[in-house]
Amino acid sequence: MLIDGKCHCGNIAFVLDWPGSSEIVARECACSFCVKHGGVWTSNRDARLSVTLHSPNLVSKYAFETKTATFYVCSRCGGVPIVTSEIANHLYAVVNVNTFERLGSLHVTRQPVSFEGEEQQSRLARRKRIGSPMFASLRALSKPSATSVGGGKAMNRGYMKEFRRQEGTTT
Repeated sequence: MLIDGKCHCGNIAFVLDWPGSSEIVARECACSFCVKHGGVWTSNRDARLSVTLHSPNLVSKYAFETKTATFYVCSRCGGVPIVTSEIANHLYAVVNVNTFERLGSLHVTRQPVSFEGEEQQSRLARRKRIGSPMFASLRALSKPSATSVGGGKAMNRGYMKEFRRQEGTTT
């Protein structure tokens, strides 16, 4: 089942290819960042995720003190549709169910969670266990007709470095 999602203005957009049933369990995080940004996260190890950044210069990347995850924040509308975490040269991701476009037949169950006091190793192990294992593609467009970065290759550490270099950030 294909699920479209995006920030409010559409600058950060994704297509999630969700396997199996229309039942989606989402984690409603109680941290101050997620509460303030409406972060309710889901992932599926068997899902495929394709992300498009229409105006990459309007995407801000935010990381907490632990630097174990990167939140993609739209600088135009403030939406936070995706979070990534790089673990052992693999990129994992979760998506915000509040940014899904059409729920249709989807049934989203929200479960309150708190990760307060979680040790860094436990945090990384949890993300590796439940996160979507990689992007099918990540396209960074400067304008709608621009060429995609990476040509739809599966994202790995080298590809992420290329993406970061294109975006003017460092690893």
